[in-house]
Amino acid sequence: MVVKRRKKFRRMRGSRECGWGVFHRGKGNKGGSGNAGTGKRAKSKMPRQGGWTIQDHGKFGFKSKGFSVKVAVNLRTIEDKMGSWIAADNVVMENGFFVVDLPKLGFNKLLGSGKVSKKMRIIVPFASKSAVEKVKAAGGEVSVGKTE
Repeated sequence: MVVKRRKKFRRMRGSRECGWGVFHRGKGNKGGSGNAGTGKRAKSKMPRQGGWTIQDHGKFGFKSKGFSVKVAVNLRTIEDKMGSWIAADNVVMENGFFVVDLPKLGFNKLLGSGKVSKKMRIIVPFASKSAVEKVKAAGGEVSVGKTE
């Protein structure tokens, strides 16, 4: 009597070796096909520190020197936060000017949106023309250039 059962390759789908017992390519003894020999089985392709991984290959490029990202601040923001910066001793009063050291506060560019009501001496590496004009119109000054 003929026994009806599903074929082996249908029953074994989803198991790792599909009934071969070991990893089986099914391509004879030529070494396999596709990306044969790349070490796909074990954890050799997982990123790990100090070991060989795929992520170790390719272009790496340079690291730029100086400011890579400009973190900008508007005059409006400076006016709004002036009270809290004075209370925290981040802004000091010298010779009738509020001295604002923007790199010390985490900014490296001054933008001109907003109004200026106080005399300020702002130290910053980069500034827009409109920001410099507004600060000067209010009786202040802007020191633009490299800072330590």
